[in-house]
Amino acid sequence: MAQVPQTFFDALAVRTWCGLALTALGRAREEIDAINVYPVADGDTGTNLYLTVESAAGAVEAVFAGHEADRTLGRPTLADAVRAMAHGALIGARGNSGTILAQLLRGMAQVLAADGETAHTDGQGLKSALRHAADSARQAVAHPVEGTVLTVASAAADAATGAEGDCAAVARAAHQGACTALAATPGQLAVLERAGVVDAGGRGLVAVLGALVETFTGESPGAVSGSGAHTRVEGVERQGRGDVASPARGSADPADPDDAGACGNGPAGPVESGPAFEVVYLLEAEDEAVEWLRARLDALGDSLVVVGGDGLWNVHVHVDDAGAAVEAGVEAGRPYRIRITHFGLGDVHTTGAERPPRERVQRAVVAVVPGEGLAVLYTEAGATTVLARPGEPPASGELVEAVRRAHAREVVLLPNDADLRHTAAAAAEQARTEGIRVALIPTRSAVQGIAALAVHEPERRFDEDVVTMTSAAGATRYAEVVVAERQSWTMAGICQAGDVLGLIEGDVAVIGADVRATAETVLDRMLSAGGELVTLVLGDEAPNAVADHLEARVRESYLAVDTVVYRGGRQGAVLLIGVE
Repeated sequence: MAQVPQTFFDALAVRTWCGLALTALGRAREEIDAINVYPVADGDTGTNLYLTVESAAGAVEAVFAGHEADRTLGRPTLADAVRAMAHGALIGARGNSGTILAQLLRGMAQVLAADGETAHTDGQGLKSALRHAADSARQAVAHPVEGTVLTVASAAADAATGAEGDCAAVARAAHQGACTALAATPGQLAVLERAGVVDAGGRGLVAVLGALVETFTGESPGAVSGSGAHTRVEGVERQGRGDVASPARGSADPADPDDAGACGNGPAGPVESGPAFEVVYLLEAEDEAVEWLRARLDALGDSLVVVGGDGLWNVHVHVDDAGAAVEAGVEAGRPYRIRITHFGLGDVHTTGAERPPRERVQRAVVAVVPGEGLAVLYTEAGATTVLARPGEPPASGELVEAVRRAHAREVVLLPNDADLRHTAAAAAEQARTEGIRVALIPTRSAVQGIAALAVHEPERRFDEDVVTMTSAAGATRYAEVVVAERQSWTMAGICQAGDVLGLIEGDVAVIGADVRATAETVLDRMLSAGGELVTLVLGDEAPNAVADHLEARVRESYLAVDTVVYRGGRQGAVLLIGVE
């Protein structure tokens, strides 16, 4: 990391800022999580902001590493650094506030990288960047609401505009303006005032701007506190009302038109209850398709934030129909890295009941799934999911994050892939150091995970539940039908590119030319050892009639064997087969 202070805003300053912001959010993460009462008291705003900045910082470090490895490139330019920062934040954005922060960083990058060659910028350039950042973030939110991170960002930009001097002076003014605005947020949102806290997303932005001040001065600005019955910001003190709690959207003061929606967005007026799912995904799509998508998702739910551009977008929305939100993304372009979180029965967002924001459920299931359709299926069954697209296996950090998002004292982890066994084990070990009891069931296929989830009983003793789920998974034989990408030696002989392969328990057992015939052969071999239930999970490339044919085959040839069919989406395999 570059040494501070920095005189101008250049590539080294961007690198320093990202590192200091990550450190600041790391220190404040638990506090910010604890004051996260709006719009959903799920206690993860600090964590989401930290992960967003972690991704941004990682992208900037990668640029510097690339230039250091190839001396002919010279030093990274300001444009190189801010574009990497914005892209890293975009692809790593978590939650509502993290998505908005990603757009703030993108807005800054659009100004600072305008000509692509400038080595650095001065105070005037930083002013323009902060102004454009605040404006673009507000435009990205479907229904902006005051008293949120958007308000704090606008106040920071306003204060910066009136500052005179270098980058340090501008950064100080922006930070002080943000602090003052943050202290006022309880007066703008009744849900914050009743809880006696400031807005969590705004608190996180103050930490990021404090890191910007430190980048240019070498000194960290005064501490900010947002929790407890008082909120203190740089000497500005506000008396809160009541204890720290998690007021529901439905408990908003009907007289307060701003007390609604999401962290920076939502329809005006009180709401009886909120949607059950948070849906987030990256989307490759054209601008025109995204405009249609905004309208479609706005009609499906709330808390809608769509950020990005140049063909890549980050989409965040709260909905009751998670499948419809994903399908809308499929119609608009190519969604991937899909994350669907179930807020849970009894959650403040879904019932309007009040409870402490950090309350954990007793038990949860976290599962890795290979396709969007299965992500919806698992989520509707109550699991927290991590989507693993072909060629993009999740890292242990993503699994740890999912375990944290589950907010449970006990977690059952289903990797659903033999290759993820060590990754899942590392994630489980990390989660245990954080006080979470984790049991890893070594499921090797999503159909084994379905079997385990089907017998999951949260009311049972943890050990008994794990044993029952493990037994159900172990009693499920699994297979998949895929299309060969290249010539290869297999257990069944030599296959050519384009051949249809039937894999049973991970080994190639059948080489064929037709999906339906190959699938039938695989199914017959599996049922020759007996079975009571066949599970078929169809990928997007599966012929429409293959499920009907296989169901008829089971019905006609195997007495007392039932069949269930699911749509898996873009799961890599043409077909997944499970036999219990």
